[in-house]
Amino acid sequence: MRSQDAGEPMDRALLIGVSDYRFTKGPHAVPGKLPAVEKNLPVLREALVRAGVFTDEEITSLPSPDFAEAAQELQRVAREARGLLLVYFAGHGAIPSGGDELYLQLRDAHVLAGEHTVFNGAVSFSDLMGTVLVTSRADRIVVILDCCFAGNAARVWEHFEDKRRVGLLMSVQANHRIDAGDPGTPTPFTENLAELLGEEDGTTVSRLATRLRERMAEQKRRTMRKEAWEPQLRADAGADVQLGEGPQLPVLAPDGPGSSGADPGPGPRPRLPVWVAASWRRPRALAAKWSRAWRRKLSRTDRGGGKRSSRRILLRPALPVLLALGLLGVGLYLLLGPFSRDDTHCAPPLELRVLTDPDLEKTFRTAAAAYLTSDANTTDAGCRRTGITVYSAGSSDVVDALRRRTDAWQEPEGAEVNPQRDIGPQPDVWIPASRAEADRVLEEQDTDAVAELEPEESPLAHSPVVLAVPERLAPEALNDITGRPLTEMIDALTGHADDAAVRRPDPEFTDSGLLATVGLYGDPASVAQGERMVRQQGPPSPTAGDLLCDLPDDDAVDDRTAALVPEFLLVSGVDCEDNTRTPRWALYPADVPGMDPVFVRVRWDDADGDDDSGDDETDRDAAAAAFRDWLAGAGGREVLARQGFRDPGDGELFAPGRKPDGVKFAPSPLDESAGRDEMEQALSAYQAYGGPGRVLFLLDSSGSMADLWQGPSGGPGLLRQTLGGLGAEDEYGVWAVADTGDGPYETLLGFGRHGRKDAEEAVDERARVRDASADPHAALLAAFDEMEDRGDDGRPQMVVHITDGQHGEYLTGGRLREVLNRAGASEVPVTVAVLGSGGCDEGRPDQRIAEVSGGRCLDAGDDVGAALHDEIARIGTGDD
Repeated sequence: MRSQDAGEPMDRALLIGVSDYRFTKGPHAVPGKLPAVEKNLPVLREALVRAGVFTDEEITSLPSPDFAEAAQELQRVAREARGLLLVYFAGHGAIPSGGDELYLQLRDAHVLAGEHTVFNGAVSFSDLMGTVLVTSRADRIVVILDCCFAGNAARVWEHFEDKRRVGLLMSVQANHRIDAGDPGTPTPFTENLAELLGEEDGTTVSRLATRLRERMAEQKRRTMRKEAWEPQLRADAGADVQLGEGPQLPVLAPDGPGSSGADPGPGPRPRLPVWVAASWRRPRALAAKWSRAWRRKLSRTDRGGGKRSSRRILLRPALPVLLALGLLGVGLYLLLGPFSRDDTHCAPPLELRVLTDPDLEKTFRTAAAAYLTSDANTTDAGCRRTGITVYSAGSSDVVDALRRRTDAWQEPEGAEVNPQRDIGPQPDVWIPASRAEADRVLEEQDTDAVAELEPEESPLAHSPVVLAVPERLAPEALNDITGRPLTEMIDALTGHADDAAVRRPDPEFTDSGLLATVGLYGDPASVAQGERMVRQQGPPSPTAGDLLCDLPDDDAVDDRTAALVPEFLLVSGVDCEDNTRTPRWALYPADVPGMDPVFVRVRWDDADGDDDSGDDETDRDAAAAAFRDWLAGAGGREVLARQGFRDPGDGELFAPGRKPDGVKFAPSPLDESAGRDEMEQALSAYQAYGGPGRVLFLLDSSGSMADLWQGPSGGPGLLRQTLGGLGAEDEYGVWAVADTGDGPYETLLGFGRHGRKDAEEAVDERARVRDASADPHAALLAAFDEMEDRGDDGRPQMVVHITDGQHGEYLTGGRLREVLNRAGASEVPVTVAVLGSGGCDEGRPDQRIAEVSGGRCLDAGDDVGAALHDEIARIGTGDD
């Protein structure tokens, strides 16, 4: 910060930004270069100096260091720091398929994947923090991570023994990947971080985290899973860190879950008397002298089991009397506080993993944050009993994994089936949106499953799935708010306005979409009619929250489109709420079951808790039971009321005072819960609608693909991974796209029905890189002709193009326009998987082709294998 006298604590910052990677091609490479990260270091450095957090000489910047250089500088900077140490990393973050440890990838990073995943040229967050804590005698340590999966570092922080001096600011929640943004600007998180540092005379890490979350919400930032992008903070209660020139005092952590978005750490919470906090002011002329004196005093004082700490004192002018009182109060606090404070050491709390439906993740993260700081979760010494990680995954994927994949979930064996990667860690608790989902698992679970489910009998809350009608269409529709089947309500709506439309979220991804589908279909003969009622261009929105966020992107669409969504979202609102949203009124169909989230305890065979914590299953049972009791009691009921849920018993709103105009207090009658069989039948009918699917794969086999050919992430490997989404009745073929003189493609697998093993063998035997260029213009036009010749019989169809995106002159000018015109007219979506970074940037040929056809463009910013499998699964009937 400012100039320092001899012996005074020294502040140091190490800024690491890895934008340029050596290994970006081949099966063991990192996803690609990150040009936006190159802009991060100078922008953040300038912001830290401008805000008075550090002088320029106190900051060390490392642009794209390799592992050895980063390790050497980390040790040097950590060793020099005595006051504040800040360590910042931006670059690729990765987690192994079998765990949730975070690896920060340096310039020479590459991955070796087999029975175990090895990250060469990367430092685990555990090792980084071990180096810092062993090497540094800094009084305060702040670590800032701007990378994919940054939130996974929180679990490591929970196990620090001296976490009281470490604040951890993470760019995104656990198990989420993020977009680096425009290559010409800093990454979104760091850009906002730098701007916020310059907006105030001084701030704290917790206030900074709060403002970052608010900024990201205002900007409608989304993770690669299309969920709200929410920076995270871990900082021990009472140990916040001041950044910059503001008035400084021992900052108190918030009482509730906090605007910081963090779980306040365990431990006693020291507080200043109100009169001391109110009078904390002094002239700047005395600031340096008194600051140095108190720092030296604190540096000689043993606090909290031998751990030293200091507090910066920077004060402003005030009345002489208040100055005297303030100095007296602060002096008493600093001199006596270390000895009067409870010195209880808090052991790392047991961590519960809670898996829920994507539409419910925000609700139960809010509930978990409130529980963490509640009396029910706090010991007499002020320590936290339990930590909770809440995450979500596609509902049908979770049901399938708990039915048939529990062994692979507990011990992943290969790249193709890995629930730990595709869903998340093994849950201790599952909260599906309907009890019927738990019953579906129990009815058909493998006899050798290694997970035992114990669902509670009573749901935690209830929320009807409603037809949310735009205000413009509401007067006619509101004649019959309840009591009619969904299809009748939709017919009345479209009869009133010819341009009216209805949308529903993805029935395979969230239960709200599947529950709506139960009402749409009515009986098996009505499947086609129901699907026509919600027909739209492109895939459905993943969640109900996404649907309500997507509609306002086009005012004309928002004004005429009704949405099938859970009612609670109309009460609580959604993360992208803005002033342009069309108000909506809820209609309550008589045949659409509601959401009734239920608490399900999940026990795993041979699961004795975390290796380093000594937890056993009895402790985990007790922790889960305590959280369940709190959710079902007054504390949980209060949170669910704020979120807009209803009492599961009488169906009335928990908090009637929060009822907006468009929601009815006690609508009746309601179809309150779903049955196991109707959920199963609706999903099966949705997946089979239109008959078996047709997919034509175009595999770029040109010479430029040579470095992108081998391994599970190479071209043929990705194609093999997608075949699991196709069943025995689906038809598909594979073309190798390379112009060898006989045409723009070679047939590797003729169009028809194939067993998966036969198809994989055919691809393995015949697919090879050609010493030729690819002509995607001619190949795509031929693909449209092929699909058109197959007939317009209502069966779902798709063209999949796997390429490196290097198309030369073949997709420019008139050739590109011809492909775009055919793609728009064919009504066959094109999904493009680009094996490299930037291939799906706005305006690029592959992105435009996918968009105009109603398909999807995937590149290094996505988990290409998993996303491509999901796209195929929408078209195919699957193996199961």
